[in-house]
Amino acid sequence: MESKKKSIEEKNNNNNNNNRLEDEKVKIIKWEDFQHELARLSSLSSAINEANNSKSSIQHKLNSRLQLEAESLSWSNELDEMREKLEARKLVMGNMSMNLKVVQEKAKKQEEQLNSEIRSLLMAGTSLSVASRNLQEENNSLAGEKGYVRLKNAQKLLRMRQQYMVFQISLLYPVKVVTGHTYDQELESLSTSSKSGNPSGQKPVDAGSLTISGLHLTVLPFKKISFFTDKKEVQTSATALGYVAHAVSLIAFYLEIPLRYPLRLGGSRTYICDYAPSVEPTSSDFTSISLPSSTSKPMEFPLFLEGQDTTRSAYAVFLLNKDLEQLLNFIGVESLGPRHVLANLKELLNNILSPEYINL
Repeated sequence: MESKKKSIEEKNNNNNNNNRLEDEKVKIIKWEDFQHELARLSSLSSAINEANNSKSSIQHKLNSRLQLEAESLSWSNELDEMREKLEARKLVMGNMSMNLKVVQEKAKKQEEQLNSEIRSLLMAGTSLSVASRNLQEENNSLAGEKGYVRLKNAQKLLRMRQQYMVFQISLLYPVKVVTGHTYDQELESLSTSSKSGNPSGQKPVDAGSLTISGLHLTVLPFKKISFFTDKKEVQTSATALGYVAHAVSLIAFYLEIPLRYPLRLGGSRTYICDYAPSVEPTSSDFTSISLPSSTSKPMEFPLFLEGQDTTRSAYAVFLLNKDLEQLLNFIGVESLGPRHVLANLKELLNNILSPEYINL
């Protein structure tokens, strides 16, 4: 556009120069040709005026066109800038749209999680209201003298039922005193320094011999089994210990007492479990018994003589007597000592079958 302007200006300058040269040239005209020349000059002047007018018109149009082109160029630049801004805006809007989708998905997941939690809370609230209503009803039923009497009656009925079931056990495994028998009453398997029971190690007052279902406990576990040992006595004692273990297991079940040392019943081949020791016990370890651990693996000890080593059997009898002591303590009775298995069982049966147990 600037080059067009320069060319137009050069043409105008050339025309002006030509006009000046023509003015400087003086032409002498004769009179008779003056009219004709005057007419010619007049026509030339009018033609020049028309040319100048057309020139000015063209120059005006050209200037208008140049101005229009300059404005269009400016508009084009502005339009390019606006397009760049629009592309940048589109990119920003695209990113915002993606972020919005991510936020919407997260919000949807959180809404679902919140709905599930609300449902759980509603269910828990319903259960809590039902439990609260039941508790209120129980409190109302126990409130006052009538409710307490009802509770005492229910406890008496429960103890009477327990007493009846224990009576059946006493019929199944009767513990009786047989007089005039020269054998030892019990297993003399523990040292007299035991901390539980009678510290003096004395036997029960009754001088008779105790039996369970007519069987005696006559084997002394601390004595090594020899070739001359009476195998019948060994088997009889194992059977008697199996009877005691079964009776203890049934009584604990009826009284709803979890035994500290669980039993694996097998008749004359019964085992008792101990969760405490990590190594096999010795005779000096019988007085240190700890509570079972839920994480330790239990060890089983035989309630019968196994081979020539009698240490494990003696420890098993000790644990069985500990279970008897646990049951006795539950009903508020002291144990007769760690060496009196049948005596403790008879004491347990007598106390449960007594009238005082119902009002305990």
